[in-house]
Amino acid sequence: MHATCSRKCLVELLRCRGQGHWQCECPYQLTPARRMTRGRSVKERSKKKRVHALEVATERWKVLSKVLTVFDALKKEEEHVTPLKRLEILRPQLGLVKPHKVAHFVRRSAHLFEVCRDSRGVMWAGLSPQAEALVEEEARLVEEHSATAAQYVTRMLMMSMDRRLAVDKIAHFRRDMGLPHDFRTRWVHMFPRQFRVVKLEDGEYLELVSWNPDWAVTELEKKAAASGGDANASPPGELSLPFPMKFPPNFTSYYRFRGKAQHYVKTGNTEQFQKITYLSPYAEAKGLTPGSPEFDKRAVAVMHEILSFMLEKRLVTDHLTHFRREFVMPQKLMRLLLKHYGIFYVSERGKRLSVFLTEAYDGTELIEKCPLVQWREKLLQLTDYRGRMKNLGKFDASSDSEHYLLGDDDDAVLDIESGNSDDILDGSSISDDSEMDLGDTDEFCRD
Repeated sequence: MHATCSRKCLVELLRCRGQGHWQCECPYQLTPARRMTRGRSVKERSKKKRVHALEVATERWKVLSKVLTVFDALKKEEEHVTPLKRLEILRPQLGLVKPHKVAHFVRRSAHLFEVCRDSRGVMWAGLSPQAEALVEEEARLVEEHSATAAQYVTRMLMMSMDRRLAVDKIAHFRRDMGLPHDFRTRWVHMFPRQFRVVKLEDGEYLELVSWNPDWAVTELEKKAAASGGDANASPPGELSLPFPMKFPPNFTSYYRFRGKAQHYVKTGNTEQFQKITYLSPYAEAKGLTPGSPEFDKRAVAVMHEILSFMLEKRLVTDHLTHFRREFVMPQKLMRLLLKHYGIFYVSERGKRLSVFLTEAYDGTELIEKCPLVQWREKLLQLTDYRGRMKNLGKFDASSDSEHYLLGDDDDAVLDIESGNSDDILDGSSISDDSEMDLGDTDEFCRD
């Protein structure tokens, strides 16, 4: 603060000097000092709310996400082979810092990736025979899942305020929803009766074509109907269904409701929140007062519905924040997620936070696994990652998945003969993937 004050005084002094005036008073001396507020981080707020089983699941899926990043990049290459040096563009996505290289990660997954050296000494990386078999299996599973994914995308459009969502924003959910790699170019045009692509001034949007009343029923309503409960019929309106809640055995945390700290389990505030009626996520949200219990509970319902659409019933939290305006959710979305701890669980491991739908998990495992999730587990088994969870209590920016990625094993590589190391890459490149969060994917290191 003193440094800032000194800099401002110097600027003011120079200005006064240029005008022929030498008297200058520091603006911080003219007004009383204002007490600075200290915002508590997510880690501090949720220190007593950590669920070990879901933290283990977080670590597992973090490693899987990094594996998929390299796996998807190689799939796009001709013959699924590329110079190892070119994979260094994935360094930001993998969270690697110098001197660590992508090669360290590739070599530690010998059953999934193969590394070889040609006659010119150029290192190449490619998919193993086992991984090649998984490529074909994934293509078949994604095709089978396509109709379900189209339904979920349509329902997201039905929940949105303008019945329209930016294609770039939906692309953030591509991997989480099991959408294909050609989502932008081909897939969005495959279901013209459900949605269409429209071009506006600020980009391309996916727009709802027809409203399906059978799809305007939340997953919570479907479960209530299946168990013999009362489920509201369309058109969507007010709901009064309670949200399933799950707590760890050693739960001792506190719950804030209307600004008052109350014990989450022993007081009636939880029951009071569960009894509040709220608008269906598929109903018009106009007229709701931001910050009201009805507004917050509808936001909880929207987040519950979106997480239900995901393969793993989890998401990176910043993917949710991209849709605050479209789904009429509060500005301080993280606070709402932390507040409703029994419905959602926020893991703070790593640089990006993840939110889980707690009812969907039994310990570290998903209760219901679709074929695509089972396929990903096969992929993870080929990485030789065994889930070393020694530092789950520290919750710093690094984690055991980083220890796995930054291994220093110098595995032996094969030597192959090659007349021209670049021939195989003619006309092919690692194409841009919206999920990779990379600034520039058009230029690569070429040998």
